[in-house]
Amino acid sequence: MVTATDQTTEESRRELPAALPAATIDPDESADLPAERYFNRELSWLDFNSRVLALAEDTSLPLLERAKFLAIFASNLDEFFMVRVAGLKRRDDTGLSVRSADGRSPREQLQMIAARTQKIVDRHARVYLESVQPELDAAGVHIADWDDLSSSQQDRLREYFHNELFPILTPLAVDPAHPFPYISGLSLNLAVTVRDEGSEGGEHFARVKVPNNINRFIRVDKLRSAGERTGSDDGHQPAIFLPLEKLIAANLEFLFPGMHVVEHHVFRVTRNADFEVDEDRDEDLLQALERELARRRFGSPVRLEVGDDMTEHMLELLLRELDVNPADVIQVPGLLDLTALFEIYGIDRPQLKERPFVPKTHPAFAEGETPKSIFATLQEGDVLVHHPYDSFSTSVQRFIEQAAADPHVLAIKQTLYRTSGDSPIVDALIDAAAAGKQVVALVELKARFDEQANIKWARKLEQSGVHVVYGLVGLKTHCKTCLVVRREGSAIRRYCHIGTGNYNPKTARLYEDVGLFTAAPELGADLTDLFNTLTGYSRKHEYRNLLVAPHGIRTGIIERIEAEVAAHRAGDPTARIQLKANALVDEQVIDALYRASQAGVPVDIFVRGICALRPGVPGLSENITVRSILGEFLEHSRIIVFGSSQEYWIGSADMMHRNLDRRVEVMVQVRDHRLTADLQEIFDSAFDPRTRCWELQPDGTWTASPAAGVEVRDHQRRLMTRSRRDSDSGAAT
Repeated sequence: MVTATDQTTEESRRELPAALPAATIDPDESADLPAERYFNRELSWLDFNSRVLALAEDTSLPLLERAKFLAIFASNLDEFFMVRVAGLKRRDDTGLSVRSADGRSPREQLQMIAARTQKIVDRHARVYLESVQPELDAAGVHIADWDDLSSSQQDRLREYFHNELFPILTPLAVDPAHPFPYISGLSLNLAVTVRDEGSEGGEHFARVKVPNNINRFIRVDKLRSAGERTGSDDGHQPAIFLPLEKLIAANLEFLFPGMHVVEHHVFRVTRNADFEVDEDRDEDLLQALERELARRRFGSPVRLEVGDDMTEHMLELLLRELDVNPADVIQVPGLLDLTALFEIYGIDRPQLKERPFVPKTHPAFAEGETPKSIFATLQEGDVLVHHPYDSFSTSVQRFIEQAAADPHVLAIKQTLYRTSGDSPIVDALIDAAAAGKQVVALVELKARFDEQANIKWARKLEQSGVHVVYGLVGLKTHCKTCLVVRREGSAIRRYCHIGTGNYNPKTARLYEDVGLFTAAPELGADLTDLFNTLTGYSRKHEYRNLLVAPHGIRTGIIERIEAEVAAHRAGDPTARIQLKANALVDEQVIDALYRASQAGVPVDIFVRGICALRPGVPGLSENITVRSILGEFLEHSRIIVFGSSQEYWIGSADMMHRNLDRRVEVMVQVRDHRLTADLQEIFDSAFDPRTRCWELQPDGTWTASPAAGVEVRDHQRRLMTRSRRDSDSGAAT
């Protein structure tokens, strides 16, 4: 976690448009709200991951999609422990008595998490062992045990073991001359007990690390002889996989010759991946971050996963040597680390997957089959793109690539939070700098788990002549903005992109996001001011058409919520609040929504993950509905609608403390009625009574909706159909 510095400048109130009634924000009003009005955010996150698991249980989905959701669940849980549980343990260990919004201490939360996690892990394992794996077997995709294989298959695997695997394995003994080895986070390991053959002597412990630089699953049916495999998978022959740890376990005798293997068990350690960089003390942020990343490898254990067949003796040894609390042990039936099912998902079995969706070029950016200049398009008006339904490569990526190649473009200014390993965005910025354009890239080095990649990009950009900055001290720069300055005759014109998602072509095919393209002069001026703040010493907090955190988003949102209350009390039937976000945790925003509900304002919330707001409580939130939709794409856009003023805002900020207080975030108002109609359609589809979703209940449970027997619509599939229709219509014109 990065330490945020104190903000010494007083938050200034953004002047509201005349169309909005004046609102007075009084934080003391929250004192009248009930104390138990928030759900615990950590348990709410576990509920979210349970909804991911429910997709793996859904037999109406193609089989490999269900396997993929098992892998996503496991990956999510890893990160939860590395960050959220690690943070709670640090606060508990240091005696910080900071309580959660629902009044629980760090220790109380850790106890609840431990109990809930064991139950959800058991359920996860059952879905794999009792449903997905048997159905994969029936479909000709076998994840085998050693004893399931024929003798000829075992012979080929032993040859593979000796020629390709044995040379890279390193068994590590533990005795007075060999201390207990360091166990890296998330690595898979075999704990082995051996003793001398023909001896009554004592037993000895050894650890064998399962290599993580080769595939977890060995394709048995493709093995011929050492290093030789058959051709590509034709999709018809049975595919047989053996987990790597099972091959090692079956051949332990070769790692310990002359010894008798008494027992072996698989285990996995999760380590604290949270860390702090003191930006006030460290003069070189890049070097300081590299130093802390090196320390991350040695974070303290926060979870120990073991097979449910592990003996008490072996478990006690691991607890002692790893210094792990028994409460941090998770027993896993079956295979550990099902993130490896991503490998199984990658096989060529299209009949077991959803039909691939191919994004279409937004009609505004094409004339038939011919790409259209994005600059010419934006001279005609604003464009709203909705990924992945609208292609990222032919909109956002093409915008930056055209800017890099256009001789009339003078400057490109870009924020980069996360991008792909092979980044055409970075390549375009490098090309622009080589062409003599002024190029500024704000690379956020502190993007969690992408720090190393961003350090690499920062260095590459700097070496290519791009002006690279790292943002503001104490704040992560999380906004998604690009500004292109272009000479057109005797005038200078600015073109902007402001989005909700990262400049990452790979995730743009998987994440649902929206973005605004515009050449509106006032927005160009706003982005110019913002970049001057990010790169220089400007302390500007007021903008014409933007809300900017950490000074303006929470205040701006609450003012508009209060304006909806005032409009409703004045008899305006259009007063309504609709909010779409990844998470809703911020207490001030939640309390403002409670007050709106108490005043009779309808509130629709479309949240993917955490929701600390308690809906449907009489006298508090009976006018609030909370829905969650998970599916083929990860719902990621942030959109807020205020009905009486017909204001539509999109941006990068979730309703969380970190976004509103410790990050630079941007929200922009979409004004064009053609575009706001597209945004409204997202909410209309999500809150259609026939749309498949989960609804949050007052007691914190999530119930599947609609009820059995009701016609069901899929929100994302509906938008895919619309995308194809709109694209075909645009091509026809």
